[in-house]
Amino acid sequence: MPPYSPELQPAERLWTLVDEPLVNEHFETISEIEELLVKRCNVLREMKEEIRNLTHYHWLNSI
Repeated sequence: MPPYSPELQPAERLWTLVDEPLVNEHFETISEIEELLVKRCNVLREMKEEIRNLTHYHWLNSI
């Protein structure tokens, strides 16, 4: 599989959403990163339409 293949791995297109709060930030501990990621995951849970638009390809079965 190629290193970047969003058509084969639709989840690859989600990394920008997950990484957004981490970019250019400094964290003293792993716990700080974990806390931020938990908050971000909670936000992403509410972004169903945006996630569907990023990951849905015409050849995928409907969810």
